[in-house]
Amino acid sequence: MLLAGKGRTDGILGDNETYALLEAGLKHVDLDGKSLLVLIPDETRTCPLPMLFRHVVDLLAPRVAKLDFLIALGTHQPIPEDRINRLLGISAAERQGKYAKVGIFNHLWQEKGTFAPLGAIPEQRIEDITGGLMRQEVPIGLNRMIFDYDHLAILGPTYPHEVVGFSGGLKYFFPGISDWEFINFFHWLGAVITCIEIIGTKHTPVRQVINEAAKLIPKPILNINLVVREGELAGCFIGDPLETWEAAASLSDKLHIVYKDRPYKTVLGIAPEMYDDIWTAGKVMYKLEPIVADGGELIIYAPHVTEISYTHGKHLDKIGYHVRDYFARQMDKFADVPGGVMAHSTHVRGLGTFDNGVEKPRITVTLATGISKERTESVALNYRDPAALNPDDYRGREDEGILVVDHAGEVLHRLR
Repeated sequence: MLLAGKGRTDGILGDNETYALLEAGLKHVDLDGKSLLVLIPDETRTCPLPMLFRHVVDLLAPRVAKLDFLIALGTHQPIPEDRINRLLGISAAERQGKYAKVGIFNHLWQEKGTFAPLGAIPEQRIEDITGGLMRQEVPIGLNRMIFDYDHLAILGPTYPHEVVGFSGGLKYFFPGISDWEFINFFHWLGAVITCIEIIGTKHTPVRQVINEAAKLIPKPILNINLVVREGELAGCFIGDPLETWEAAASLSDKLHIVYKDRPYKTVLGIAPEMYDDIWTAGKVMYKLEPIVADGGELIIYAPHVTEISYTHGKHLDKIGYHVRDYFARQMDKFADVPGGVMAHSTHVRGLGTFDNGVEKPRITVTLATGISKERTESVALNYRDPAALNPDDYRGREDEGILVVDHAGEVLHRLR
């Protein structure tokens, strides 16, 4: 049930309006005297989290017995305390004072004992959901912290997403606080279907698999699903995880997809500072690949990025970036590589073919980053010296088939 919600395709929800929406929705949830764990995004999502954090604490702290927040990192690196404070818009003094009783935790996915098994999705159900693409039993595990609370909640935004179609909602559990085995499974499923097929599509087999896994969570779940435009709140929907996500994804479809009349031979995507490695800055490729012409070039411009992946770099240095069939047709060769890593590899490399041992990507993917030429080329990507590339030289040249996209990585670009 949608308890309260509002979305704007023009204008934003102001501070007072947001508070009133949250108040109207949360009053219907049975939380008095109970403990509540709220899942929130990390720094790789644009979201007015400081405003929302304050409102949620002001509204719920007087009602609940315990209120904690867990940063749904997936497999991103844990956030240091000073950056957690910045993420939530609070000072160290406030953290020790006004918010001293509010727990704020990283999802410690790298530590032994973090996960607890919930059960498994049977192989027949996997076959049904995937249309026969896969048939295997899939075990499901989550951060065992969920068992320490009476109620769970999600507080985060929705955007077009390369693996599930649209992010947000139950995705904050999977992969947000999920074990790596399930993450590997559904990311590779998304890669098999292909990013360009899934991204910006509401109902996908991957989203269905996540919804199926969520049925195993033995706690009531509240969703506060947000839609953000240019850093400001454009939508807020409170209630059941499925219905709120549906509403948010429908609004995201209107706000976060740009249509172009023709493809471009060169697209320069400028990655924001919130992406600190190619694992996250790869979103520039995901959101812009559909508008690059066959044989064209996509440039990820991110001089601040100096690492391929802080978590998975050793695997990516070994396998490089390749089209889907490079892996799919020789899976035995990559049996020791996590499916989620192979999926990322194919998403960054994009569409292409692999026939008779010859790989032919559809487009050239170029990194203009702080990663060296030697390392960039060793992972099968093209290199451009960021110091010698001035984005302003590319602007205003759409008639020539050249496009610059600022703050790339969240808004999906498609051909009309």
